[in-house]
Amino acid sequence: MVHRPSTDNSLSQAVMAGFITTMVGFIASFAVVLAGLFQVGATPTQAASGLLALTVCVGVCTMVLSWRHRMPISVAWSTPGAAMLASLAPGSFTFAQAIGAFIVSGVLIILTGLLPGLHKLLTKIPVPIAQGMLAGVLVPLCIKPFTSLGTITFPALGILLVFLIGLRVLPKFAVALSMLTAVGFGLWHIGANQAWNQLHVLPQLEFVAPEFSFQAIVSISIPLFIVTMASQNIPGVAVLSSFGFQLPWRPAMVMTGIGSGVGALFGGHAINLAAITAALAAGEEASADPKLRWRAGVSSGIFYLIFGAFSALIVSVANTSPEGLFQAAAGLALLATLASSLLGAMGDATWRLSALVTVLVAAGNLTLFGIGGAFWALVAGLLTHFIAERSARR
Repeated sequence: MVHRPSTDNSLSQAVMAGFITTMVGFIASFAVVLAGLFQVGATPTQAASGLLALTVCVGVCTMVLSWRHRMPISVAWSTPGAAMLASLAPGSFTFAQAIGAFIVSGVLIILTGLLPGLHKLLTKIPVPIAQGMLAGVLVPLCIKPFTSLGTITFPALGILLVFLIGLRVLPKFAVALSMLTAVGFGLWHIGANQAWNQLHVLPQLEFVAPEFSFQAIVSISIPLFIVTMASQNIPGVAVLSSFGFQLPWRPAMVMTGIGSGVGALFGGHAINLAAITAALAAGEEASADPKLRWRAGVSSGIFYLIFGAFSALIVSVANTSPEGLFQAAAGLALLATLASSLLGAMGDATWRLSALVTVLVAAGNLTLFGIGGAFWALVAGLLTHFIAERSARR
């Protein structure tokens, strides 16, 4: 006689796994999204709208893909992409131009699903260069937790200690705990200054008419597309594959690309396959039976819609908090990604110099002809390899 797990127990497992997936994905990185949107000129209401749009698009895409294909397909916003936005020089572009660039990036994601040639071309970008660009754009934000010790000493030290203790006690939730600590400090600051009237509770979408600028497309669309694909979508496929699920590439790319484009009209930058949190919904914690784990994906999508209801409140807390508080928390959220990208950039000795040049140019945010540092980092890295390393190897 074959033992079958209790349906109720399996369902409760899936719901809990979906909740944890959403909680970790949302809480651990919303500050990165806000940092990126504010850096490209979003007002507090536009940033709140962008966070809400991203949350809704992530929730809907997660539910539809998981239900349609009967597998736990987790979608998330592009955290590395938001970090790339945060690395841009302030005032480089208007928010409307950034919105236009976000739409172009969404179109490129759709084309990656529809055109096999574009997917193959993307995979030809050398891993050390792609990882070096990602590492470089992360560096400015990742130093914030430490530089903020000189300006907001007590809150910054508190966030850092919670993060380090969390790594020791609850490593999966260390980032989320540090982010909640930042929220706590923000609320304490608001209470101490009697600024409760500055908080906004009701979420609201705000349409932003896009403007298309060549410089914005080169500076934002292309790096955002590359970072999203290389650090989120491709690893997301690998995570699902490690649990025995074969991702439907074309439907996933088309849907997340459309979601990115629609979300952009209301301030969101990009959504993609989840990489880190994907394992939370795809593992045995979701269900002992792999065929039932798709319910964790559906429940995660539902919880994203619920979390979206708090987007306006979260943005108003962040906007009213001491300057640098949420940037410090965002930097801690990206430390693991920075370490991983640095290892990927420096792992191949034959690309080490060019990868280092890529990191430095991206971190220095070199801007030429109105085009930002992420693009020039790719150019500088490739040129360095073909001029110095490739000829030396020959």
